[in-house]
Amino acid sequence: MSPEAQETAKNDPLCGASVYERIYAIICQIPPGWVATYGQIAGIEGHCTPRMVGYALAALNAEGVPWQRVINSAGRVSERSGGGGTATQRLRLMEEGVQFSRGGRIDFESYGWSGPDWEWIRMHGMYAVPAPGQRG
Repeated sequence: MSPEAQETAKNDPLCGASVYERIYAIICQIPPGWVATYGQIAGIEGHCTPRMVGYALAALNAEGVPWQRVINSAGRVSERSGGGGTATQRLRLMEEGVQFSRGGRIDFESYGWSGPDWEWIRMHGMYAVPAPGQRG
């Protein structure tokens, strides 16, 4: 590891964090009124899959992580294992100003998050990925 990389890692609060903690840190970067996909979060983290992002959200027991801002790649709220939760997620998103189509979809062009800023990505050793609905 280069001296610059060592210095960055030493100052990174996510250095040594679990994959779930890194996933939660990414999700906390999504501003109100914006959404990201499970795949986008996985791509930014760089060492997990969209399914792992879903598992991390299912295991979430911390306040302050805006879990409602993560949706599936079809632009829909995903049903939870064991059922429930979709109405709460839709309500929270609508309270943030996110609109759903009659078919229950969210338009990525209007509400798709473009990802964390470059400095945050660099500081935490993450990856820049295209916003939902965009090609890289």
